[in-house]
Amino acid sequence: MENRICLSTPTIHGEEQGFIQEAFEKNWIGPLGFNCDGFEAEMTSYLHQCGAGYEPDLYAFAANSGTSALHLAIKLAGVKRGEHVLCSDMTFAATLNPVTYEGGVQVFVDSERETWNMDPAALEKAFEKYPDARVVLLVHLYGTPAKMDEIMEICKAHNAILIEDAAEALSSTYHGRACGTFGDLAAFSFNGNKIITSSCGGMLISRTREQREKAFFWATQAREKSPWYEHKELGYNYRMSNILAGIGRGQLLHLEEHRKRKEEIYRRYEAGLKDLPISMNPYLPESSPNFWLSCILLDKDCGVSFMDVMNRLAENNVETRPIWKPMHMQPFYADRDFVFAEKTPVNEDIFSRGLCIPSDIKMTDEEQDYVIQLLHDFIGK
Repeated sequence: MENRICLSTPTIHGEEQGFIQEAFEKNWIGPLGFNCDGFEAEMTSYLHQCGAGYEPDLYAFAANSGTSALHLAIKLAGVKRGEHVLCSDMTFAATLNPVTYEGGVQVFVDSERETWNMDPAALEKAFEKYPDARVVLLVHLYGTPAKMDEIMEICKAHNAILIEDAAEALSSTYHGRACGTFGDLAAFSFNGNKIITSSCGGMLISRTREQREKAFFWATQAREKSPWYEHKELGYNYRMSNILAGIGRGQLLHLEEHRKRKEEIYRRYEAGLKDLPISMNPYLPESSPNFWLSCILLDKDCGVSFMDVMNRLAENNVETRPIWKPMHMQPFYADRDFVFAEKTPVNEDIFSRGLCIPSDIKMTDEEQDYVIQLLHDFIGK
């Protein structure tokens, strides 16, 4: 294949330029502004519509990254130095680094095999070990909803604050309810590889207006209401640009279109790879993922490693990526505790056999067939 087949890249339409042009015409290209306000309002409206009749109080704050949104969520949860936070183990470091920003201590919780997300049994075990823990930080991996009924029941029993990292899960639902609306706080990402993008950026979702206003205060350098620059708290420069928010508003108009195409890609892989010694990233029947990335899990006896497959596809101009390396295996977090419920850790097994394969919505059927054939040629021999 002459052209590189990418994992997931931005897909830009025409509407983004209109929002950007309006910002230029009004000379409002910095942070704050009508596009930020509009993006926040349109996001909360979408989450309500996506939630199939569920109507929670939702307040959105547009941040300059998903990481910033998560940091604000950790601050709103009141995480203090030395406090244990129970966290998803299989994720990107950006999920967990904000806990360290506030001096908290991560306790990593293993995944279950039905969704690759936080295992409720392991979470309960973590609460038994750390009964004073009061914050749970959960990820919906690759856009697949976690077992939210069980997770929420456990959090309620332990009076814990639930923070959803829904960075990868915009438009995913569980029992008809949108990911990002289950937790006390949630964060989305609009990085360039996500299902929609604002180039970079994120969104904090809170349940009260007071939380949203406090996040806004911190994100705009914690400036007090005074004629001069007055500061009583530590602040941050976390506000989204009015230009980038305009891109996000244009992208949001195409979210369902992107979601539909992502599922089509997953289904074509599912059909085309069914005879190989692999399985696709799983999900629960009561959930509707956004299929942000299609992933494969090699059978233990298939005879090749995920690195073998990744290297062979790279030689043929196809981009892939290993499954997220579990956080308890990362050198920086080697001193953190890791809690698992099965005899051996699920995450270590998934990481040792898993691979993300091209899921770009601009990928043609011919290009996807090429990827499928390469996998047959290498794994099926």
